[in-house]
Amino acid sequence: MRILVTGGAGFIGSHLVEALLPKHEVSVIDNLSTGRRENLPQEVPLYEIDIRDKEALCRHLLSHSYDVVFHLAAQIDVRTSVEAPLRDAEINIIGTLHLLEALRKQVPWIVFASTGGAIYGEKPQLPIPESEAPQPESPYGIAKLAGELYIRSIAGLAKMPYTILRLANVYGPRQNPHGEAGVVAIFTHRLLTKQPVFIYGDGEQTRDFVYVADVVSAFLAVLRYPQRTHNETFNVGTGKPTSVNRLYHLIAAMTEAESVPTYLPPKPGELRHNALSIQKLRVATGWQPRYTLEAGIRQTVESFQQRRPFSKL
Repeated sequence: MRILVTGGAGFIGSHLVEALLPKHEVSVIDNLSTGRRENLPQEVPLYEIDIRDKEALCRHLLSHSYDVVFHLAAQIDVRTSVEAPLRDAEINIIGTLHLLEALRKQVPWIVFASTGGAIYGEKPQLPIPESEAPQPESPYGIAKLAGELYIRSIAGLAKMPYTILRLANVYGPRQNPHGEAGVVAIFTHRLLTKQPVFIYGDGEQTRDFVYVADVVSAFLAVLRYPQRTHNETFNVGTGKPTSVNRLYHLIAAMTEAESVPTYLPPKPGELRHNALSIQKLRVATGWQPRYTLEAGIRQTVESFQQRRPFSKL
């Protein structure tokens, strides 16, 4: 199949591109604001397009056709969305609308990377199933929900199949510890470089941390079962909540760090607890995560130890 990955030079996108390559013809759209060309195999065509640039996007999709579009290009940081909600909406809502409009004539299958970590809001019981009503509390979660709703509406009217994957807190190799980073990358980088580590709040807030290879295998599982996954929404996580304190101590042990974290006031817009039920995707495709948190963290720490340090973006 001919496959396009938006945001394909980024953290998750580049891992997905590598996994798709053996069997598919893969192209990437990325503005390289956070993605990196060196994340991609040299043979993969990279089109440096910002999804906010409607004309450039339309020109590309008039001259290139695809069977499947994995839409991962996004502003992914909750804190950034709180500080700059307009910029977040321009990328996550308007950019998604530009892509949908440009794809109307092709009607490919669009697989949208949404968020399970920010879309549901606080729920009394964990793990959270897809049947729970979304109640996002941050501009990022609101924008991702808007993207889901636009996809359901526009894709439905255009007879364009879609699948929505609500991702938990993804971590692993290539995650940038600067800019739009996850806490695993930040802790790992700072502990390895002997910099101070900050925890916002008391550290007892929990998240569902899922290793990037497991997320990629979920994307591939969806691709294998179109009849079971078309026009459906699935969570992708582990179903297990982990506190930030436990995460810190696990990474500190694996990096042999002896530092103590500094606790700061909690950041606005962030949830207290989150974990996702993955039963629906398991039933539909047989997918389930293979990496324990310990195994995933070990792989992540080793990758950070082996690569050259990131420069700040």
